[in-house]
Amino acid sequence: MSNEHDSTAPDLMPFVEQMAALNPTSLLHRMGIEVTEATMERVVATMPVEGNTQPYGLLHGGASVVLAETLGSIGAALHAGKDRIVVGTDINATHHRAARSGLVTGVATPINVGNTLSAWEVVVTDEDGKRVCTSRLTCLVRQAPPGA
Repeated sequence: MSNEHDSTAPDLMPFVEQMAALNPTSLLHRMGIEVTEATMERVVATMPVEGNTQPYGLLHGGASVVLAETLGSIGAALHAGKDRIVVGTDINATHHRAARSGLVTGVATPINVGNTLSAWEVVVTDEDGKRVCTSRLTCLVRQAPPGA
C-alpha cells in the first residue's frame, strides 16, 4: 500500500485502514476490494472478478458500481476530514466492456470537492488497461453525529 503516483503526497492509508476496520462485514471486505493508494488527488483499489460475476461469468455491473462508490466515498471522506461523514447521493455508470477473470482496478479522481458536496470520477480497467466502466459519484458531506 503506497502512494507511488505522487511521492510528495501525504500517506492517507492509515485513515483508509481505520475506515475499513469500522465494519469488517462491509462490501469492501465481501467484494475483495484492496485499496492500494490513497491521496487527496486519487484513490486506487483492485477487486477480483472471481466471486463478483453475473450468471454468464462476466464481472457484474453492480460489482463495478460497488468498487466505484467505495473509492469515491473514500476520497470524499479524506477531503471531508475526521469530524465529518459522507454519504453517496447519486451514482451513475457506463459499462464499456466485459471482464472475465483476474483483477479490475478502479481509480477515483475528484471532479469537485466542497464543504457540502464532493463529486468523483471513477475509471475501472481490466488487467490489460482497457476501460471496463466509467462512473461518477456525488457524496453529501455532513457533520459527524456526536459519538461517531
